Formats: sequence, structure tokens, C-alpha cells
Amino acid sequence: MFALSTSHLQRIFNKLDKNGDGRVSIDELMWLLQRIGIHTCREDELELLLGKTTLDFIDFMFFYYAIINTDDIKRDSLIDNDLHKAFEVFDSNGDGLISSEELQNALSRLGLWDEHCSSQDCRSIINLYDTNSDGFLDFEEFKNMMMFSES
Repeated sequence: MFALSTSHLQRIFNKLDKNGDGRVSIDELMWLLQRIGIHTCREDELELLLGKTTLDFIDFMFFYYAIINTDDIKRDSLIDNDLHKAFEVFDSNGDGLISSEELQNALSRLGLWDEHCSSQDCRSIINLYDTNSDGFLDFEEFKNMMMFSES
């Protein structure tokens, strides 16, 4: 989910504020949450969470940014989980480190290595991301390599 500008949020808030009193009720907020695909909480839970029955625009903005940040945390958690699974594929002996041989074998199995590449190429890749200079990639180094490669 991407962050909306304050002016977009103001327009949404104004549309939700049916009676024009400058406040959005829990009912109106529930309607909005359901429209954007959030069906995980009941009205009473939302009221308990917010500690109030209506939100002014400032409260609405804080609520919106809390939802955005939660989505970022979930996304980061999913990415980390996927990276752990990928790391396990590369770390064929399960010692928590990826050697240049393991990197070459994994890349070959994935079809990303050809006969023009040498074992020195794998050592060079490892050296590029090996921050503690032990000749291997631990999970954090692997994660940095994968995240850098994504962009």
C-alpha cells in the first residue's frame, strides 16, 4: 500500500464525514476499511483500539499512517521469510553459511550459471557482500546481496 497525500486524505475524510461535523464515526471508518479490503476487526474492537467513537482529521491521519506502517512491517516480514527459504536452498550443507561452491551449485540448478562463468566469479560475488571477510555469506550478507540485486 502506498501513502496518500494529506490533500487526498482530506478528501476521503470529507466524503466519510456525511454530516459535516468534522468527525468520522466508527461506522463510517468500518465502511472504509471494508472497502479497502480490511475485514479483520469488528466495530467494538476498533472502538476499543482507538479509545474513542469518532475521529477528527488528525486522528484519521494517525490511524491511516498506522495502517500503512503495519502493511510495511507485514511486507518486510514476508520478504524476510522468503529470503530465509532462499538462503536454505543456497546453503546446501545447512551450516548457516554459503560458500562459493554452494553459490555456484545453486546458481547452476536455477539455470543462472553457464560454462563461461568460473569459480572465481562466485568468489568475487561472495567477496563483494562478505562484510566480515570470512569467505562465506551468512544470512544478513545474503539478504543484503538479494535486496541490492532487486533494485
